[in-house]
Amino acid sequence: MTVETVLIDSLSLDPANVRKHGERNLEAIKASLRRFGQQKPIVVDSRGVVRAGNGTLEAAKALGWREIQIVRSDLPPTELTAYSIADNRTAELAAWDTEALAKLLSEQELGDVGFDADELAKLSGQIAPGGDETASLEAKFEVVVECRDEAQQKEVFDRLSSEGYTCRLFTL
Repeated sequence: MTVETVLIDSLSLDPANVRKHGERNLEAIKASLRRFGQQKPIVVDSRGVVRAGNGTLEAAKALGWREIQIVRSDLPPTELTAYSIADNRTAELAAWDTEALAKLLSEQELGDVGFDADELAKLSGQIAPGGDETASLEAKFEVVVECRDEAQQKEVFDRLSSEGYTCRLFTL
């Protein structure tokens, strides 16, 4: 794998990118790039289309960067599309160890790492004063809705999401 530094204007966002980057996400990426710089290259195809790292490219452009680090993939187009989806999905499937995260955030002055004040307050309630991990996690209440097929699952997910509920999709 060869990392190259290229002009940002030589790259283009993937028009088929299925992952959307809302304002909060882009602000978090920009904050990370400002603080840490680019710590991993974005993945592009032979034509300079970004296949992994579209949000990073958008944030770097917004910050006025002229150059960015890339890796060119030689995967065939269908495999690149599959990689792009898998790259996003695997990150999405990860879960926070909230107790360990709360402890890290309470023990160290890490500064802004992408959590808003409400999220930090919620996390701080997970560790008892003095760092005692015996405090219980905030209660969560879940509803499981069984759907007849994928189309109904999507409809229910979209409706509940639009009403402000935090939803996750599962297939059994």
